[in-house]
Amino acid sequence: MRDSLSSLMQKITTSRIFEMSIMVVILINCIFIGLETYGGSPVFDLINKICLYIYTVEISMRFMARISLKKFFTNAWNLFDLFVVLAGYIPEDITSNAGVIAAIRVLRVFRILKLFKTSMELRLIISVMVRSMKALTYNAMVMLIFMYVFAIAGIYFFRLPTPETATPEQQVALVKLAEVAPHAPANADDPYGTLPEAMFTLLRCLSGDDWTDLRYNLVTASRYNLISVPPVVVTIFHIFWYIFAAFLLINLVVGAVINNYQQIMEEEKIAVNKARNEELK
Repeated sequence: MRDSLSSLMQKITTSRIFEMSIMVVILINCIFIGLETYGGSPVFDLINKICLYIYTVEISMRFMARISLKKFFTNAWNLFDLFVVLAGYIPEDITSNAGVIAAIRVLRVFRILKLFKTSMELRLIISVMVRSMKALTYNAMVMLIFMYVFAIAGIYFFRLPTPETATPEQQVALVKLAEVAPHAPANADDPYGTLPEAMFTLLRCLSGDDWTDLRYNLVTASRYNLISVPPVVVTIFHIFWYIFAAFLLINLVVGAVINNYQQIMEEEKIAVNKARNEELK
């Protein structure tokens, strides 16, 4: 009896119709989760509850179709489904704390990620991301090391004097600099005033966010004798960092992802061919 029920559930849960039906439910749920941000409605609540009940039936059917308890609970997607379903049953009125309520609502938004499970292509992308994490970790370490070195160099080269440490002439120049070339935005700190701020400035340059304005401001500061390096050093430093980080370090990340994508695609082809050969036998 147990084997026949398990076989039936396996056929149902692995069928294309079942997967497409769940995908449609997820898409509907995603739409109404977004609509809820414009204001609540009894209709939205009802539809979201129906979707939650469908998810509950889905995970129950997959549990009944399991090969073994160990394989079921060691499958990351099954654990994710359980998390999504259980989070959906947490009542929002369990507490009056607005932060906790917001956290519960955010947990329910994770239902959108169930789309990754229903599509082979999306699952492959997730597999690539997971496998790339190790290589990306080492790439991130390399990037942080270089960013740290450049940040320290930037502090020594470009840190502006503070009103407390500036000479009278520099204090006048600081006022003039604030008028002619203020920080962008105006409430920003000295871009190279501290190590954390310098590293954030380099990240800003890496993203291409107004890094040329930063260079122009520092060139003006150099002309006002507020920093000890000439304008050419300001220009070379920022151009070299942008080229080095944006075109070399980022391409290392892209290369790692593409390499893992190709490997997973080859493994997927081998698995498909193996399954077809077994069916023919």
